[in-house]
Amino acid sequence: MSKAAAPTPRPFSALLHAQRVWDTELPDFDPATAPPAPLALFHAWFADAVAAGQPEPHAMTLATADADGLPDVRTLLLHGADERGFHFASHATSAKGHQLAARPYAALGFYWPSLGRQVRVRGPVTRCTPTESHADLHARSTGALAAALTGTQSEVVESVAALHRAADAAWERAQAEPDAEAPTWTRYVVEPTEVEFFQGDARRRHIRLRYRRTEAGTATSSAAGPETGPETVGWTRELLWP
Repeated sequence: MSKAAAPTPRPFSALLHAQRVWDTELPDFDPATAPPAPLALFHAWFADAVAAGQPEPHAMTLATADADGLPDVRTLLLHGADERGFHFASHATSAKGHQLAARPYAALGFYWPSLGRQVRVRGPVTRCTPTESHADLHARSTGALAAALTGTQSEVVESVAALHRAADAAWERAQAEPDAEAPTWTRYVVEPTEVEFFQGDARRRHIRLRYRRTEAGTATSSAAGPETGPETVGWTRELLWP
């Protein structure tokens, strides 16, 4: 019996245009009910993403600029979100580490397609203390420590075999020395000056609510609702056209 012919691959353009977006019921979002500062809303939306079964809801894009001012972007994990800002970690000697040392500003992007939601963050970046960076690394898994101990991030490696040798040695060290130091491992904080919340809508009536940090005492009203009370100092809320 002859074998059936393999199906002809569909052209990329056909595959691309066949993809659908938000083939599920999306939640409502009334910006008038949003809290006066963005952190509480981010925490609530993150919890919603977890409850909805969104894979890796803590994954985010980090955008930086190189020495020539050209943009760079990659995906990594959120390590915390508190009153200081949005936390992540990397080697100070990595490409992103060098870029942040020269231009300490960044943008973050979160996308939770199960809810049709995005969150965008922009602001200056500061380095945490060595003590915080050490604690950050050792609060994670053995694999994370091994990865931090493997080679020099962003530099050229001669082969996959060389990578595997270094990774295996680092794994053994991480198991034997769970408190091993990775001197260049650094925790960073993006201190938000803008945070935008995007709620998708199947009819493209997307809701975009932007928080902008203002000088103390200058918070203003907007279409998102009244700004009243001491908690509102420092943030202005604005609705944006989608």
